Amino acid sequence: MWHEFQISVTMSLKRFGVSLEENLLNDLDKIVERKKFPNRSQAIRFLVSQSKVEDKWEDGADVAGAIVIVYDHHKKDLQTKSTDIQHDYHGLILSVQHVHLDHNNCLETIAVKGKAFQLTELADRLIALKGIKHGKLVMSACS
Repeated sequence: MWHEFQISVTMSLKRFGVSLEENLLNDLDKIVERKKFPNRSQAIRFLVSQSKVEDKWEDGADVAGAIVIVYDHHKKDLQTKSTDIQHDYHGLILSVQHVHLDHNNCLETIAVKGKAFQLTELADRLIALKGIKHGKLVMSACS
């Protein structure tokens, strides 16, 4: 039998005034619209949280992330080279998921954890391989 538990955290909201130049206010409103935030306050919360995560990357804290690559699996030696690079960074890699998109293309999602500079180095090496059609590293703070 499955039970669903809900945890609520009570945080007191503090209200304050913000003064912005018109062009910055327009930029904030575009963020609200593009990201579908219910209001400006939520957009500001998001931007502050995002900044905190990026600070942790720069401070050398551990981060978690995913490297996503799309490639042509017919490209000679690509899978061997990719595997060799991944073995060089085995301590950072948590798991790898391989998906066949069609007859020619594969997608790999590589779950990673470590220092931001290490994950960036690994992602850059993989994405630079000849035959990689698209690649991206997404990182988030572990705590």
